[in-house]
Amino acid sequence: MSEKMFPDNDAEWQNRLTPEQFRVLRKEGTEPPFSSPLNDEKRSGRYLCAGCGQEMFHATMKFNSGTGWPSFFAAIEGRVETRMDFLLLMPRTEYHCSRCGGHQGHLFKDGPSPTGLRYCNNGVALQFVPDES
Repeated sequence: MSEKMFPDNDAEWQNRLTPEQFRVLRKEGTEPPFSSPLNDEKRSGRYLCAGCGQEMFHATMKFNSGTGWPSFFAAIEGRVETRMDFLLLMPRTEYHCSRCGGHQGHLFKDGPSPTGLRYCNNGVALQFVPDES
């Protein structure tokens, strides 16, 4: 018997995720700045979508933006989808996991080289998997 890969409705997602993960990933919420331990994570490893486990970022893509959210200058190709968000009156580019559609954060054009981008991610939307030593 095969198990469904992703829930079909909010009730099933709520059973799979913590309340904060559900609020961010499924309802496009934002966690408070400096609230995620992943903001200070410096080990080598991978960052996965907390909703479905898809690999989103490598630790080598992470940088300290000073914003209070884990930030990356690039995402793994094909792992994010973007759309415009008008919730704060100014248009912003939000991005989601390309596999399960989970809201990750917002994309800004104020990041470091080589891309000049800043993927400003909610830590609760990610799972960190350290490299084995």
